[in-house]
Amino acid sequence: MKVIELKKTVTASNDRDAEILRDELSKKGILLINLMSAAGSGKTTLLSRTITDLAGRVKIGVMEADIASDVDAKKINALGAESIQVHTDGMCHMDAGMTRQGLENMEKNGLQAVFLENIGNLICPAEFDTGAHRNVMILSVPEGDDKPLKYPLMFKKSDVLVITKKDAAPYFDFDFEAAKRRALALNPSIKIFPVSAKTGEGMDEWEKWLISETEKHCNA
Repeated sequence: MKVIELKKTVTASNDRDAEILRDELSKKGILLINLMSAAGSGKTTLLSRTITDLAGRVKIGVMEADIASDVDAKKINALGAESIQVHTDGMCHMDAGMTRQGLENMEKNGLQAVFLENIGNLICPAEFDTGAHRNVMILSVPEGDDKPLKYPLMFKKSDVLVITKKDAAPYFDFDFEAAKRRALALNPSIKIFPVSAKTGEGMDEWEKWLISETEKHCNA
């Protein structure tokens, strides 16, 4: 009896599509960042603060991926940034083909960095290459410092960990050093930025990283 591993076949095909998309964007000088987290971690809030802080320095576009609604895209659009809402028809992640469709419907003139705000969960998005140059994940203080133990693949696949809602730390039992230690044990090269998009604490280091990565692609 023949057994076909469909997931491996689909993943391999997606990986090829992702490499092609990544190369095309590099040639255009556009940095694509896949932003992943659980629902409610503060992805849109972080993006809103980043867009406002870097206005006039980095031209940012955002692709909002959700199962339904256009609430987040409207928030980003109100800041004057290029944004597009994509609905995934019930799927819990974005892949390279879906990302390409979204990008093809964006006005990309002058864009230097595009964020793909992926579907909110810590499992499916980590399994599919979207064609992004960098994977960034968010862990919010209210979620707890044990998430690297529970969702290791997400931390292994991410280039950057942004720990959000730092201003809420007095109200939660969150051990920053434990979270960092656990993340680094899974991924020794991951960069970690504890921030509060509400107060602005820590945003400068995160934004310096973003500017540096954008300049690499724009000047390549």
